[in-house]
Amino acid sequence: MKIVIAPDSYKGSLSATEVANTIAQAIEETGSHQIIKKPMADGGEGTIEAILSATDGQNIVISTSGPLGNSIKTNYAIINKSTAIIETALHAGLYQVPTQHRNPDLTTSFGIGQAILDAIDKGCEQIIVGLGGSATNDGGLGLLQALGLKAYDRNGNQLNKFGKDLLHIHSIDLSELDSRIKKVDFRIACDVDNPLCGELGASAVFGPQKGATSNQVSEYDQALNHFAGLLETTLGQEWRNLPGAGAAGGLGFAFLTIGGKLESGAALIAESIQLDDQLKHADLAITGEGQSDEQTLYGKAPGFVAELANQWHVPTILLSGSLAENNQPLREKFAGCFSIVNRPLSLEDCMKNTSHLLAEQTKQIMTLIHSIRAR
Repeated sequence: MKIVIAPDSYKGSLSATEVANTIAQAIEETGSHQIIKKPMADGGEGTIEAILSATDGQNIVISTSGPLGNSIKTNYAIINKSTAIIETALHAGLYQVPTQHRNPDLTTSFGIGQAILDAIDKGCEQIIVGLGGSATNDGGLGLLQALGLKAYDRNGNQLNKFGKDLLHIHSIDLSELDSRIKKVDFRIACDVDNPLCGELGASAVFGPQKGATSNQVSEYDQALNHFAGLLETTLGQEWRNLPGAGAAGGLGFAFLTIGGKLESGAALIAESIQLDDQLKHADLAITGEGQSDEQTLYGKAPGFVAELANQWHVPTILLSGSLAENNQPLREKFAGCFSIVNRPLSLEDCMKNTSHLLAEQTKQIMTLIHSIRAR
């Protein structure tokens, strides 16, 4: 059989690459098959690792401004010689900010812009950006400043790159924006449909997890609305109410202003690793994630893998850390849904033994498949 293995990560336990390797090794122990490993992601944490392990892409190590403004050593990827993959979480990630220091006043998206400029310098004509896991609520102020935007307060003083500077913007100047960005095809992996402002906006929905107090949520919502108005007036187009404009603290909006297209993260990653080309001739697909429920079917990587496989009439097995109690919606999409937990275990034990549990369940499934095929 030709088996395509395309899982997402088991967050907190195994990366998507580690999940794919574990499944592949278990399958090899049960028989001889053609195994294709295509670790997946949806644009959030782990995107770069998944893409590099599934392609012959190049890992680019650079130094950029981290979410707190300090210089950090980080990376992005280049595939097909002219397409850059930039993961927001690697340059402005929430995980990079200790819990006690999380405050939207103190974070910036500047490093993402630096990575974009480095990719352009290296000749990239298309840039894919995964928006998941940001620590910022600056509406892309830092990102746009890295690209050349200037922002000023009421007294004409040039503002810095942090969230708190967003609160004092009176005017902007786009005359020094890097002209090369007009020639770049920006494709933005975005799996939320929040607008920039309001009750469902960036500040109200995502601000608290980034350390925003109730007062800050209100302040930033107003500041984002003002910043958006300045940009929209200057550029002659409105974006703030579009679905996804509020993604990643308003980074979705910032990318829209420079011509970015917001797209499904899982679809973008699948295209980047040429998953469809492998699925069309496969006999079986295996995917999975840490926890699966009905939301798996709406934009998450395993749901997209199944959707793609179903177009080629390829049965897809969902193999996850845990399954929701009501998994009927999942069974309608997948040929089989399995949890790797095969006996009563504490969460701590499950996390410690994820690799072993995954391998054992994979072997059980393959033994069943071999038995059926032998009849």
